[in-house]
Amino acid sequence: MIIRSKAPLRIGLAGGGSDVSPYSDLYGGAILNATINMYAYATIIPSDNGKIVLHAIDKEERFEYDSVEELPIDGNLDLLKGIYNRVVKDFTKKALSFELTTFVDAPPGSGLGTSSTLVTAILGAFVEWLFLPLGEYDIAHLAYQIERVDLQMAGGKQDQYAATFGGVNFMEFYKDDKVIVNPLRIRPRVLNELAYNMVLFNTDTSRVSADIIKKQQVNVSQNKTESIEAMHNIKKQAVMVKEALLKEELDKIGELLQYGYEFKKRMASGIATPMMEELYQTAIAAGASGGKISGAGGGGFMFFYCPGNTRHSVIKALESKGGYVKRYQFTNEGLTSWSF
Repeated sequence: MIIRSKAPLRIGLAGGGSDVSPYSDLYGGAILNATINMYAYATIIPSDNGKIVLHAIDKEERFEYDSVEELPIDGNLDLLKGIYNRVVKDFTKKALSFELTTFVDAPPGSGLGTSSTLVTAILGAFVEWLFLPLGEYDIAHLAYQIERVDLQMAGGKQDQYAATFGGVNFMEFYKDDKVIVNPLRIRPRVLNELAYNMVLFNTDTSRVSADIIKKQQVNVSQNKTESIEAMHNIKKQAVMVKEALLKEELDKIGELLQYGYEFKKRMASGIATPMMEELYQTAIAAGASGGKISGAGGGGFMFFYCPGNTRHSVIKALESKGGYVKRYQFTNEGLTSWSF
């Protein structure tokens, strides 16, 4: 038997950072995101040889262990180990024997939610294999718990829910890890137009998102007014972009991205590097009406809203600076698993 799963990566359209504790616990958060046709994949092949094999193809890492109830968290494929450890602890109560193979369509540090999406995909494969009694909210919450609590990895809450549910979602975050996912019914022609007008650009740099997120968390904990006010405005941006999408007023999105970009930079130091600022201004000069740093910032992907036919001049200008444009489409399908 082979068990497979896949979960989509996401573009955070607005509100990014307001889903991170302690801000979301104190003030509540709001995020608008949309999943795209780039994925994290997981394959489980059960065995009876008393071994556990973990193989991350994209990272070219492979480790083999004796089948035990708890694998060591030692810096080697800890995401994969953390999921296994939690599954055994909460569900099977005994060691398992299998080979787990993973692959992600984007590199770590891309700003597209790769690590959380990978956790979600792996959990989906275990749910399929072991018939675990978990619904969509349960899977997303457990993925969050594994990453943020068990493994102590800094980050927000949106990625696990985006990967699980799929589609365009307006998400609300409250204290005690309460999350409400509101799927938006966006007509296909609107999503097609949005995808055409929105250029996704890989800066060909990476970053450790946890470092920037920790700075953001410290700013909130220390009650730094500028950072907190910036997050308030980022949260308002999510509501405004949602309304523009639902009303099909797409050309407003560029100016709303510009609005959010200015506040995003004030949330914590290191979000917009000089290189990213240069790329942003290059895109604007070439015809983009606004843009956004994807994810926590500091590197990875950026995207720009390009009204009319300006996408072509924007792409040419950006690629002259290095990096490359990534073609994509929005997808409505979330976590999917199957056996064969």
